[in-house]
Amino acid sequence: MKTVTLDVRTPADSMEDFARAWKTGKPEKSAHISFATPELLWQVLTAKRWELLKALCGAGPVSIREAARRVGRDVKAVHGDVTALLNAGVLDRAEGGGIIFPFEAVKVEFLLKAA
Repeated sequence: MKTVTLDVRTPADSMEDFARAWKTGKPEKSAHISFATPELLWQVLTAKRWELLKALCGAGPVSIREAARRVGRDVKAVHGDVTALLNAGVLDRAEGGGIIFPFEAVKVEFLLKAA
């Protein structure tokens, strides 16, 4: 199963992992999409966008119109959410048009600790 981990990490931590993979030539075991703060994660992953990701998990390439049909929402509103997710690197454009979420599962990781 192809899984992506959405996490909260500093840019420096993310770059360390990238540099380690570059130097060793060994890829990470799973894909990661990192956000600098929990607030940024929640800004990008709204409830409606999370619902969209659930509908796209393992679905392969789909048109925005098809994605809107799957979540029962207006195409224009879904287009706005798709644009935000594309800009954040969560979704990809599919060859031949449409969009794709190339994962079958999503894991979200972050730690809330006392100040």
